[in-house]
Amino acid sequence: MTAHTSIKNTKSLERDRERETSVERSREIIQLRVYRKNPKESKSSRFDRFEVPVQRWTTVLDALLHAKSYLDKSIAIRYSCRMASCGSCGMKINGIPRLACYTKVSEIGGDTITCEPLPNFPIIRDLVGDFSNFFEHHRAMEPFIQNKNADIVDKNNLTEFLQSPEDVENYLQFSYCIKCGLCYSACPSAASDTKFSGPQALAQAYRYFADNRDDATQSRLNIVDNKHGIWRCHFAGSCSVVCPKGVDPALGIQLLRGHLLSFSKNDKRLAESRTRNLGNT
Repeated sequence: MTAHTSIKNTKSLERDRERETSVERSREIIQLRVYRKNPKESKSSRFDRFEVPVQRWTTVLDALLHAKSYLDKSIAIRYSCRMASCGSCGMKINGIPRLACYTKVSEIGGDTITCEPLPNFPIIRDLVGDFSNFFEHHRAMEPFIQNKNADIVDKNNLTEFLQSPEDVENYLQFSYCIKCGLCYSACPSAASDTKFSGPQALAQAYRYFADNRDDATQSRLNIVDNKHGIWRCHFAGSCSVVCPKGVDPALGIQLLRGHLLSFSKNDKRLAESRTRNLGNT
């Protein structure tokens, strides 16, 4: 080994030590309070405390998974994508409905983080809620394009609809919904009326109502025009505050309500349809 190589290796080791020292300095210990309850075994609940090492980039989901992996494997938590796309890891973090994978520990501040299940959802276990009723409300809105000209009878003839950028802009914001349930958990009306459709479902009703490819205008208004539908909303606005994707469900509800009150025109210009014969291409 030459002297030059020896000096180079020494400098490399020094850089590695400095990097390790820097990482150690950035690591802190926080208190993680996790809500624990198993309705099948007991009606009582408790909070368990865990000491978890975190760094400036650590998310609440990372902290929970550390506790589950190394301290208590029985913690029940729902998660999937880790990038705020699936909406699975919604929970109440320090009193506010948030996505655990989208919330950094450093953003919260303090040395204690409290994780609880989302309100307005029956508890399955610990931080996992039952979304059955939530998805039933979503399905009741018939969340799909309805258009008699869209039916494919002949597989060689496909129908496409032409939309302008302005047409897409009318509903694009509301199509970003990931069904995380945060808006539903923050809604005071949903807390007092389980039959209430909820902000997520009503915002999706407007998403398809505003889409000019859809021609089920009147039937969509009929679905939400009842005492457990759009009129049950008291416009607290908390649903829009907690939405992680900027959907603004309260806006969608108000726009849909405007159509029902005839503040806006119920008629809309339908998208132009064009038939392509695949047999000739």
